[in-house]
Amino acid sequence: MKSKLIATALTLTLGFGGLAAALPETTVAANLDEKLNDVKKKQSENEQELKEKESELADVHEEQEDVHADIERLENEIAETDDQISAKENEINKTNEEIDQLKEEIAVLEDRIAERDKLLKDRVRSMQQNGGGTVDYMEVLLGSKDFGDLVERVLALNTIADQDKKILEEHKADKLSVEEKKAEVEEKLASLQDQKAELEQLKKDLDAKKAEKDKLMESLEEEEGELHNHMMDLNESAELLQAQEKAVQQEIKRAEEEARKAEEARKAAAAKAAKEKAAKEKAAAEAAAAAKKAEKSSSSSESSSNSAPAPAPEPEPAPAPAPTGSAIFNKPAAGPITSGYGSRWGGMHEGIDIARAGDTPVSAAAAGTVLKSYHSSSYGNVVFITHSINGQMYTTVYAHLKNRAVSTGQSVSAGTYLGTMGNTGRSTGKHLHFEIHKGGWNASKSNSVNPMNYLR
Repeated sequence: MKSKLIATALTLTLGFGGLAAALPETTVAANLDEKLNDVKKKQSENEQELKEKESELADVHEEQEDVHADIERLENEIAETDDQISAKENEINKTNEEIDQLKEEIAVLEDRIAERDKLLKDRVRSMQQNGGGTVDYMEVLLGSKDFGDLVERVLALNTIADQDKKILEEHKADKLSVEEKKAEVEEKLASLQDQKAELEQLKKDLDAKKAEKDKLMESLEEEEGELHNHMMDLNESAELLQAQEKAVQQEIKRAEEEARKAEEARKAAAAKAAKEKAAKEKAAAEAAAAAKKAEKSSSSSESSSNSAPAPAPEPEPAPAPAPTGSAIFNKPAAGPITSGYGSRWGGMHEGIDIARAGDTPVSAAAAGTVLKSYHSSSYGNVVFITHSINGQMYTTVYAHLKNRAVSTGQSVSAGTYLGTMGNTGRSTGKHLHFEIHKGGWNASKSNSVNPMNYLR
């Protein structure tokens, strides 16, 4: 959706058609009316493009809202997953505690099993020593002293047998319990670890999706910024076009007034010349008549009858010619040129920079009409002036001023104080950025020319 900044134009390559030669008022007005219509056309085109950019910006805002909703949903899912992971980690910690407890119990059981193993081994060894592994019941019975002793011996044998059986059953039960507890713990721990791994993978996937959404949002915000900047340029251009329209109207009045004054001056000069010619012709006639009369009255002296003719009148000095050549502007401020016109820092520097310490005044480089005097985000305090010189329209720009001493629509003369050199707008250090455009100023600055070729 990236769009090129269309050069909105104040493209007024005005050919005023010889104002210096004092064309008739109707010709001058027609010329300027044509240029004014061109300005209005450019203004309409600019407004249409502005509407298109506003529509694009609305689409971007709508897409941003959708992406923002997706990001919010993903963030909620990530938060829930984090909670689940924390819960699983708590369960795993508890299971580990259970494992530690079970390990202690298993250790006790294993100690008991080891003791029984030893006891059982001793019993087996004893049985083996007593004749092959079985108790000789007859020997026990026949060795009885009396019946009571016999009963005691029988009961003792039964008790030993029961005890051996119990030991064996407990031994088997303990071994089974150890195996079951170990299997239970290992199964539970493996399950929790699997669940945690799934949650961590889910969180990883959600983080990846959120990263994509963040990247998309960043791209949309960048595009929105560019659209805003473009709209800012278009708005400034629209304002300059409106101001240019007023300036051209003012130039029409000024050109008509200059043409009227020039015509009056021409008529006055012609009348004066005719009057002077008539007076000279009358004086010559009177001198001739006097000479003729003198010739008649004095026939004795032929030499005296030839009176010298009246001296011829001296010719009027020719009017000073209109300035010619390209050196038609005064340097607007004192100080050295610190940066010239041309490529700079990978871009185009469409003017020159003049820098000087202290409060350096900046003045109009030529007479004209203040097209626009305002504060720009890029130019800072800036003054645009429209000039008509030898039938050609020029626009001069005075940027980064500390202050502005003229207002939009004001007529200025060459040398009029515009403000003081400053460091406002996108500027690095106190200086005057000065541009000359042959025609009108436009956003692409396609009419810019090297000021050094036009300064006196």
